[in-house]
Amino acid sequence: MSDDLYQQAIMERAKQPVGAGRLAAPDASVTVDNPLCGDRITLDLKLIDGTIAAVGHQVRGCALCQASASVIASTAVGQKPAAALAGHEVLRGVLGGSEASAPWAALGIFAPVRRHKSRHDCVLLPFEALARALAQAKPA
Repeated sequence: MSDDLYQQAIMERAKQPVGAGRLAAPDASVTVDNPLCGDRITLDLKLIDGTIAAVGHQVRGCALCQASASVIASTAVGQKPAAALAGHEVLRGVLGGSEASAPWAALGIFAPVRRHKSRHDCVLLPFEALARALAQAKPA
C-alpha cells in the first residue's frame, strides 16, 4: 500500500477523531459492517427540531474509516438531514476526481484514495451508516 494513502491529514483525523464514542440517548443508532475488510461502525445520531444535534461513533476499522467518521461528526452537526446526506455524494465525487465542496471541504483529505479503488468502501462505510441512521430517525 502506498504511503500517500495514509497521508498526515487522514492519520490526524483517525488518531484524534471528532465524535468518538457512543451517545447516551441517541434518536437513532445503526451498526454497519464491511465484510470484505472487516471494518465496522456503530453510528449514533441525536436530532433536535429536524437538525442533527450530535453524532457519536464507535469504529473498529482502518484509519480511512475512522477519519471518515470523524469528518462526519465534525461537519454534519448543525445540518439538516438532506445537507448531511449530500456529503455522501461529495465524497463519491472526491473519489472520482472532483474537488470537495463546502460544507464538506474536509473530505478533500481523501483525494489520495482515488487510486485505491479497493479502499473506497472503507471511506464510504461511515456515510452508509449516516444514511441508515437518518432513515431510522425520521418520524413514522
